[in-house]
Amino acid sequence: MYLNCHTYYSLRYGAFSEIELLELAQQNQVTQLALTDINNTSAGLNFVRKAREYNIKPILGIDFRNGVNPCFIGIAKDNEGYQELNAYLSEHLHEEKPIPDRAPRFRKAYVIYPFETVMLTEQSEFSEHEFIGVSIADLRRLPFSRLIAYKDRLVVRQPVTFRNRRDFNAHRLLRAIDNNVLLSKLPQEEVGNEEEKMFPVANLAAAYSQYPFILENTEQLMQSCSIHFDFSKQRKPQNLKSYNSTTEEDEQMIERLCYQGMPYRYKNPDQTIHDRLKKELELIKEKGFVSYFLINWDIAREARRRGFYYVGRGSGANSIVAYLLRITDVDPIELDLYFERFINLFRANPPDFDIDFSWRDRDAITQYIFERFEHVALLGTYVTFKERGIIRELGKVFGLPKSEIDFLCEGHYSASDLDEVSSLVLKYGRLIRNMPNYLSIHAGGILISERPLHYFSSTHLPPKGFPTTQFDMVIAEDVGLYKFDILGQRGLAKIKETLHILSYNKPVEFAKVDIHDIRTFKKDPNINNLIKTAQCMGCFYVESPAMRMLLKKLQVDNYLGLVAASSIIRPGVAKSGMMREYILRHRNEGRAEKEAHPVMLDIMPDTYGVMVYQEDVIKVAHYFADLTLGEADVLRRGMSGKFRSREEFQKVKDKFISNCRKKGYEDKLIFEIWNQVASFAGYAFAKGHSASYAVESYQSLFLRAYYPLEYMVAVLNNGGGFYRSEFYVHEARMLGAGIHAPCINKSEAANCIYGTDIYLGFMYLKELESRVMERILSARQKEGPFSSLEDFLDRVSVSAEQLSILIRIDAFRFTGINKHRLLWQAHLLISKDLLPDHPKLFPPERNNFKIPKLYTTDLETAFTQLELLGFCLRSPFDLLATPPVNKNGCHSLPEYLDRYIDIYGYLVTVKNTNTHSGKRMHFATLVDQFGEVFDTVLFPPVAAKYHFRGRGIYRFYGKVVSEFGFLSIEVLKMQKQDYIPDPRYAEMKTATRRLPERGRNIKKSNAEAGPA
Repeated sequence: MYLNCHTYYSLRYGAFSEIELLELAQQNQVTQLALTDINNTSAGLNFVRKAREYNIKPILGIDFRNGVNPCFIGIAKDNEGYQELNAYLSEHLHEEKPIPDRAPRFRKAYVIYPFETVMLTEQSEFSEHEFIGVSIADLRRLPFSRLIAYKDRLVVRQPVTFRNRRDFNAHRLLRAIDNNVLLSKLPQEEVGNEEEKMFPVANLAAAYSQYPFILENTEQLMQSCSIHFDFSKQRKPQNLKSYNSTTEEDEQMIERLCYQGMPYRYKNPDQTIHDRLKKELELIKEKGFVSYFLINWDIAREARRRGFYYVGRGSGANSIVAYLLRITDVDPIELDLYFERFINLFRANPPDFDIDFSWRDRDAITQYIFERFEHVALLGTYVTFKERGIIRELGKVFGLPKSEIDFLCEGHYSASDLDEVSSLVLKYGRLIRNMPNYLSIHAGGILISERPLHYFSSTHLPPKGFPTTQFDMVIAEDVGLYKFDILGQRGLAKIKETLHILSYNKPVEFAKVDIHDIRTFKKDPNINNLIKTAQCMGCFYVESPAMRMLLKKLQVDNYLGLVAASSIIRPGVAKSGMMREYILRHRNEGRAEKEAHPVMLDIMPDTYGVMVYQEDVIKVAHYFADLTLGEADVLRRGMSGKFRSREEFQKVKDKFISNCRKKGYEDKLIFEIWNQVASFAGYAFAKGHSASYAVESYQSLFLRAYYPLEYMVAVLNNGGGFYRSEFYVHEARMLGAGIHAPCINKSEAANCIYGTDIYLGFMYLKELESRVMERILSARQKEGPFSSLEDFLDRVSVSAEQLSILIRIDAFRFTGINKHRLLWQAHLLISKDLLPDHPKLFPPERNNFKIPKLYTTDLETAFTQLELLGFCLRSPFDLLATPPVNKNGCHSLPEYLDRYIDIYGYLVTVKNTNTHSGKRMHFATLVDQFGEVFDTVLFPPVAAKYHFRGRGIYRFYGKVVSEFGFLSIEVLKMQKQDYIPDPRYAEMKTATRRLPERGRNIKKSNAEAGPA
């Protein structure tokens, strides 16, 4: 009898989930009800999936509204009707059109107009599919209204939005957030009726007892509705069934493409390769995944045609079919990738393919997919209300000032110290925690369906401009829709841009480069030495302090070692304590045989019996605990963090333990192994995935080894990486580059290189307007370089403020005129009466002004760079008020091993973490006064006493320690060092102070240069 039920997917309106709605219905003896969220269908599929568990017949519909103003309710007769409703809503969401008062003539859907709406519009004619909804509140007006005459059109419309007063309070908060107003100023018309509740069926029938025809009409309507989606284990994929016209054509095509690709991948394929290919093809065909592979092949082929670099990874990278189709560059035979991780008979979903593209190319390939295939949409996701977001939103709703909101967000307070309003924010915040706030886009998921995607849900149109489903990846998989992951990353853009730079900076060498020659790269001693010594700044996935530390500890000097390291660094292995054990077994011959269980060592000999990869979960479950491959896959999916049935997962866990006990293993061993499995939750990489990452790392390392300056420019132009831009500038200097501030005649918007000279781009001038950049580059392109400040002003419209930025950064240094003198000239030359955008028909006449002799100090230049660029182009150690009292640096650590050292370092990055007991500690990476990197650790007692206070130079006193050959400093004392006062604002005698001789030379040797 309930045809108008809302969940919290009626965004910023509803107050509880679709599961709670079903629980509520069960409590009230309701056996059928319609879910009709407001302009949203996010909950529809899961509502249908779960309804059977509550013995409730699900009906789907949509509550069409303009804001909170109801227009009509659409109720789907069947799946086709649901598709009609979804298409209609999507059209209005995409085009941002208001919903009309009168519904269209749906073929397979009913329309219910609210009683009040019909009364206001005086609608008098109703089609066969149209009804008038009467709520309990409307019953007292019904006998006196003209609508009593429409007996065959009247149905029960008792909205269900709240369960209790708590829900209503949450609703009011959500409405205030949505309207961006104080709770006290929330208009009453923006709030729902508190009586929109569910009553037991008997009570509802009693309320309408005087009008039995309303109950009969409602029952007939609901009985005529039937919605079904297949969520069974035997469900068929809903993806595009065939790439070609028929399945048979697909099967012939995939086999043909694999054998065509054989010579490219294998010069002399042996029987092992042919057997693996045959086995894979048989399973792919049997499981109905052929079109899935061919679509990925199509995407990869188009990328190559356009010259887009890509990396294919995920469990699909374990596949020889994917390797032959060039979806991935990972050879499963070379790496002995576990076949059952890729696919097995018990696996319902196809293997994952994550295809990474340059962040610059990703939108183009997405556009291609939408144009190439018919039924396409991006996959949606939900952004939920989390702690800080709740505090910020409710802080505004309750009228807290920003300073108090910030204080609450920081979390450093005692509840007893809070005033009443702050306490209310925290109290009521619990009402909306984890509710969906708004719809967003999955990081890379794209759905390509056999049916129109409106068969499953409505779509909305986010700013990217591609239709996006209103449901997420979990329910998509449940219903048989498997995503294609098209992801963007900056590492590939760095590789592509480096090659572009080489094409004009070193064209002869560029012609010799084959960036896909991974076989050669793997054997290159120069590349492998970079890995072993952790000289990986800017290189994909191997540049972080933690990875640099791991590479040194493992003494990695080959591809397979890097593949393992790429997965060992993940939190799953580290959390289980097996990262340290892996290092010990790697470095100490015989330890694996001594410490590892024989079965574990037999299963995973390459990783010394330690679980490193995601497929190791399957191996251990299958061989150690005797689970079937199907049960092992349940376990693997449970570990991934996106598994749906926790009950099924618990059963498999229980069987894991039970089987191990039957095999005679001791509980201590069983739970030790289980804890290792459990620690993989959401973190483990498939081996093929790690191998794909390692391939890209080798490509990056090749460029860094042989074309380091070009590569660093590309790194800077693509957003850097793990570190701030200044440290990539510093690295380029250490590699032999001359670093130059932005120049009017040499610089571009991004960084550029001429030989070994790198000119920083205008993009680093934070206050320089993009339109000014465009004018400078356009004028230079049309008429060549600028000859003087006057020439510049004749050709470029610019305000005095914008010109001042360029002069202060010394962008006119080619003139040979001191920048203070140029600032005077600019002030005198730019007419205050002339708007900067005013076109100049003729060059104005210039007067020769007499300007006093001026000069600029090196220190003043450094502080100006610090202000305008965010970093200075010389060593920050030159800016210290008190110069370092010693020459200790990274090179000194070996001689101080197990002794105490006094050392200075410029802060690169800090990782704050907690011990198992919850105490704070810090890992910090710094650059010494000679430009070399070193690492420190502040254990909890020291971290409680000393704090890092932003970027700058710190002086440390601590003990040099070694762990597996990796040297670091356990800090005992720390003090931030002061810079000299900014000479631009200090007294004249301070301003005229010159740098000591060690700091005046702009072009320092690499040994002397500090970070830029």
